[in-house]
Amino acid sequence: MNAVIEIDLHGMNLDEARDALDEALRNTDMSVYRVRAIHGFNSGTAIQQMIRREYGMHFKVIRVAKGPANGQTDLILREY
Repeated sequence: MNAVIEIDLHGMNLDEARDALDEALRNTDMSVYRVRAIHGFNSGTAIQQMIRREYGMHFKVIRVAKGPANGQTDLILREY
């Protein structure tokens, strides 16, 4: 089964968001091809920028993409 994991980062600071994403990436298995970070866009772009800057180089992430809605960023782990 192909899976997308969604992580809601609303209300988190940068350290909390980073911890939540790191935990999600640690816990993925081969069925997961995408981790969707839901960070919102009304309260600034700090989390979005951190995700693009730091997770584009993560060993499990092959690319970072805009999610299907504003305020979402996808970490692509493999192509489906």
